[in-house]
Amino acid sequence: MAAHLSLSAADLAHIEDSLSATDALLDRNYPGDDGSRQPVHTVYVPADKFTPTLAADWGHEARSLASNHGGLERLGSLLGQDDELAAAVAPRVATKLAAEPIEDLRLDFEDGYGNRGDDAEDAAAITAARAVNTAVSQGTAPPFIGIRFKCFEAPTRARGIRTLDLFVSTLVETGGLPDGLVLTLPKVTTVDQVRAMDFAVSRLEQIHGLAAGRLRFEVQVETPQLILGADGTSPVARLAHEIPGRISALHYGTYDYSASLEVSAEYQSMEHPVADFAKEVMQLAVAGTGIRLSDGSTNIIPMGDGVESAWALHGRLVRRSLERGYYQGWDLHAAQLPSRFSATYAFYRQGLPASAARLRNYVEQTPGAVMDEPATAKALANFVLRGVVCGAVGADEVAALTGLDIPQLTVLAHPRLALSTSK
Repeated sequence: MAAHLSLSAADLAHIEDSLSATDALLDRNYPGDDGSRQPVHTVYVPADKFTPTLAADWGHEARSLASNHGGLERLGSLLGQDDELAAAVAPRVATKLAAEPIEDLRLDFEDGYGNRGDDAEDAAAITAARAVNTAVSQGTAPPFIGIRFKCFEAPTRARGIRTLDLFVSTLVETGGLPDGLVLTLPKVTTVDQVRAMDFAVSRLEQIHGLAAGRLRFEVQVETPQLILGADGTSPVARLAHEIPGRISALHYGTYDYSASLEVSAEYQSMEHPVADFAKEVMQLAVAGTGIRLSDGSTNIIPMGDGVESAWALHGRLVRRSLERGYYQGWDLHAAQLPSRFSATYAFYRQGLPASAARLRNYVEQTPGAVMDEPATAKALANFVLRGVVCGAVGADEVAALTGLDIPQLTVLAHPRLALSTSK
């Protein structure tokens, strides 16, 4: 017996029409992750200290320090890894430190550079751009590289814009923009400052004949005003929707944010309650938008007599961020690279067996103790892919455990992206 429909075609048309604005909003403002690589960290160095060999120099320094303190397996044990895990992680970290010790590098014209006068900063911005293009042409540049310029508050606004202009313009004129170019706008307090940055990069695109949207940028969340505005709303939640597609990431600024809330220096930390609150708001603000997140840094550097305790602290903080869905963080010194990669690789290797088993059960529709839904399968596949991309696990390991190759995992991790490319 055929079922009788009560709602008419006109009723359906009314619903479709009433939700057309919602459909447009979801398509435009919530595209999801684009499936491209996200670095596990960002390294900050004063802009005038950058040379084309900097990444390799940092890798050499990191390997030497680890060797002087018992090797990378011993580092793993300091970070709580058992013997089997430490033995699996150590050679992969060694390979990483030799081949790609820095994934994302920011030449800093802000706190790490200071105020040296216009002539000196003009020259440094031009020199930095030329050095970046030299590194790219020589194959020594990290996959992601760019600058952090001074903020758009009144005292430094003109200087920040001038440095941005000189750097980008010189890149264009001396070799072109690196594929992994990243621009960082610090100390944002209002949505208007982000709109101003959008205008600046849009004009640079027009002037230099670049494709619209080529110059994306990160926003550093370092002020409480961006988390909670004067009107009681959260400005950070508006950013993705004011200029959709332009912002690439939000980066938490540990020390500026904590100091703004009068947390005493001794207790300023990535794991302070004020930090966790801000980062939870950031996560909510960008969910589904495709904007990525980065945690901040620890200023406890593994040096002198405190190397091992600093490594243990850093490794724990890296792990803590990963467990909370922050897959990127800041590193300030070559000595932090061993603990960054060791903690990161251990996270993915420890999680691989269970994630792989759940993925295989989901794909093969095998009954198990956990009944995963598509959203969870997406998260599982994304976890495994992140582990492969950063070097923690191999594609062959993943295929053996899941029965899936990388393209199949990518479809599971980014179904909307796969659907759009198949049209």
